[in-house]
Amino acid sequence: MNREPPAVELGDLGFDGGAHVLVKLALADRAVGEHVVVHGSHPELAHHLAVWCRQQGHTWHASTTTVERGTAAGAAWVGAQRAGGPAEVVEHPPADWALAARGAAIEPGGPAPRFALDDRDAVWTERAADLYAQAAAAQWDPRAAIDWTTAIDHDPRVEHAVVQVMTFLIENEQAALVVPARFLGQIHPHFREIQQMLAVTVADEARHIEVFTRRATCTGRPLALSTVGGRASLQTLLDEPDYAVASFLLSVMGEGTFLSLLGFLERHAPDPLTRRIAQLTRNDEARHVAFSMAHLERHLALEPDLRERLAHAVERRHRALQHTAGLNDDVFDALVLLAGGAVTPTGVADGWRAVQQLQHEMADGRRSRLARLGFSTDEADTLSSLHTRNFM
Repeated sequence: MNREPPAVELGDLGFDGGAHVLVKLALADRAVGEHVVVHGSHPELAHHLAVWCRQQGHTWHASTTTVERGTAAGAAWVGAQRAGGPAEVVEHPPADWALAARGAAIEPGGPAPRFALDDRDAVWTERAADLYAQAAAAQWDPRAAIDWTTAIDHDPRVEHAVVQVMTFLIENEQAALVVPARFLGQIHPHFREIQQMLAVTVADEARHIEVFTRRATCTGRPLALSTVGGRASLQTLLDEPDYAVASFLLSVMGEGTFLSLLGFLERHAPDPLTRRIAQLTRNDEARHVAFSMAHLERHLALEPDLRERLAHAVERRHRALQHTAGLNDDVFDALVLLAGGAVTPTGVADGWRAVQQLQHEMADGRRSRLARLGFSTDEADTLSSLHTRNFM
C-alpha cells in the first residue's frame, strides 16, 4: 500500500543555507522507492536538489517536485555492526571498533588500531563505573580544600622531618602516576569505565604530587634526599609489562601499604596542614586500592593460575632489590620524629615504638589483602615479608 508522500516546506531556504537537512530528515522515514514532495521559493532550489540527489543516491523528479529515496542512501549503514550496546561489554572488541562509542553502528572499513589490552577478562571489573562515579564526585581542589595560610611554628628539626617525608611521598607518587598512565593508552576504548578509572587515578596522583610539593616547600626549605635504593624500588614498578601484575605490585602491595603510612601521618602530623593533606590523599588512595582489588578478584576467579604469577612477581622483585638499602634512613628517622612529637629522648622512644607499630600495621594490611585474593595464610605471610622495605 503506497503511502501519501509527505511535503517538505522550505520557504526561501536554499541548499546553500542548510535546506538539505530538512529534506534528509523527511527521507529518513521513507522506504527505498518512496517519495517526498519538496516546496520552496529559493531560485536555485531545483538545480540544488538535482545535484544533491545525485550525490546522495536519490532521484529528483522535477516534473512533480518530488525526491525518490534511492538504494544508495545511507550507504554508511550498509553492513554496519553495533559495537555492543551502551551497557553491553563484549569479551573481545574488534580492533576496527577502535575509538567508536560503545553501542554505535560501525561503518565497515577504516583504521583498525591495536590496543594491547583488548580482553575483557584481563582488565574488567563491574565496580569500575561506581568507583569512577565516586572518584568524580570526590575530586578536590587543593586551593579550596586546604588552608595554606595555616601557621607552621613547630621545631625546625620537626619541619625538616616533614620535608623529608614529603620528598619521599612525591617520588612514590610519581611512580603511582606513571604506571596507570602507561597502561591507559593500551586499554581498548570499548572498556571505557576502566579507562575512566585509570584517567582519574592519574589525575589524583598529579594532585597529590602538587600538594606534597607545596607542603614541602611552604616554609622555604628545599626538598630533601632521594636515595638510589628508593628509586630502584620504584623502577621495578615502571619496568613491569603485565597489567595485572603491575596493578598488583603497585596498588595491592604498594599503595595498600601507603594507606597505613598516610593514616600514620594523619594521626601524628605536627600541624593541621600536614594532617589535612594526609587525610585527603588517603581517601583517594583507598579508592585506587579498591579498584585494583576488584579487578584482581574477578581476574583470579577466571584465571586461578594468575595467583602463581603474582607470587613470582613479588619474589622476582625481592631478588632484584635485595642488595639495595631499602627505605631511606632519613625517612625512617623523620617518621620517628613526627610520631614522637618532641626532639627529646622520651619523644624519640615514643616515636620509635609508633614506627614499629606502623610496620606491623602495614604487614597486617598486606596479609589481609592477599588473603582476599585467595592466598593461604602461609603464602600471605611470606609474600608480605618479601615486599620492598621502601613501602611502595
